[in-house]
Amino acid sequence: MKRHTMKITIASTCFVLTAVLTPAAVFAGDSDTDRAHAMTFVADSVITTKVKAKLADEHMASLARIGVDTDAKGAVVLSGSARTQKEADRAVTIARETEGVTSVTSTIQIKKDD
Repeated sequence: MKRHTMKITIASTCFVLTAVLTPAAVFAGDSDTDRAHAMTFVADSVITTKVKAKLADEHMASLARIGVDTDAKGAVVLSGSARTQKEADRAVTIARETEGVTSVTSTIQIKKDD
């Protein structure tokens, strides 16, 4: 009986520690926790959304596979893949022409068979 109670106590302790520490671990892993002000995050999200909307308006299937990330200073990073260099270049042009964007970096890879 004493051994059974000890196992329950250890299991309960592990469960409680997991429940308490999980939110802290998730918060620590959040890449947006370094934002100085909530409005900075909103502005970054607005720029990202504008770029994504403009890419969607182009109606090129491969542009849907391009990821957009914006930092606190308006610098945009494009990632993912496109079918042609022309489509990748078009995505960079769209991002550069978007209001609020200060610079554009592209790591888009050309994958013709996708």
